[in-house]
Amino acid sequence: MENLFDFAGKIAVITGGSRGLGRQMALAFAARGADLVIASRKLENCESVVGEIEAMGRQGLALSIDATQWDAMDELAHAAYEHFGKIDILVNNAGKSPAIASHEITERQFDNVVDLNFKGPFRLAANMGRRMADADGGVIINISSMAAVKPVPGVTPYSGAKAALNAMTVSLAHEFGPKVRVNAIQAGPFLTDISKAWPEEMRRTAANALGRPGNPEEVVTTALYLASDASSFVTGAVVACDGGIG
Repeated sequence: MENLFDFAGKIAVITGGSRGLGRQMALAFAARGADLVIASRKLENCESVVGEIEAMGRQGLALSIDATQWDAMDELAHAAYEHFGKIDILVNNAGKSPAIASHEITERQFDNVVDLNFKGPFRLAANMGRRMADADGGVIINISSMAAVKPVPGVTPYSGAKAALNAMTVSLAHEFGPKVRVNAIQAGPFLTDISKAWPEEMRRTAANALGRPGNPEEVVTTALYLASDASSFVTGAVVACDGGIG
């Protein structure tokens, strides 16, 4: 069973890979033999993670990209394939949303949330998924949110975008199967950078079965499972990693 989590010779791309859940997944893949493309807005942050990856003896490529932009997703795919020659794993992790009352949000803010959480991931998955299907196959993991199925006030566009991401996951699993598996991790509250702005009570407790938010490293085993042959019969699935929100 240990060989199922051997990623030697695999190339993974992680958007939003410079911090939080993205960084934890990147380091976990690298520790198990993968080389990686780390992409986010701030190049220096990506380079820092690449430094950690290279310290493990793996190869890394840092790219500054705006995950809201259609053309930037094409440029990311081109750069990744140009550098490594293939991509085996794509993790669509970039995403966030400000908390704004629905009647106060501007059109620009609405578009930015939807573009970051749905349009960008769609374009990148469509581009790389087609390439994977035309080659030796691969795995796509979309990082969704409990907000897709448990919407709360103040994040309506975000909830809608993540629900669309869930639908996209199922659709692309059928479109690019059987050579490409496409799944989503529906994340609950995690103590990433964004949680620093939460009230102390929210950082200690959560309305889930475990009664607490997750630590960023607790997403790792779910990602490893979905990226590996351990989940060879799993595609089009939205897997909850939320401490039991229900």
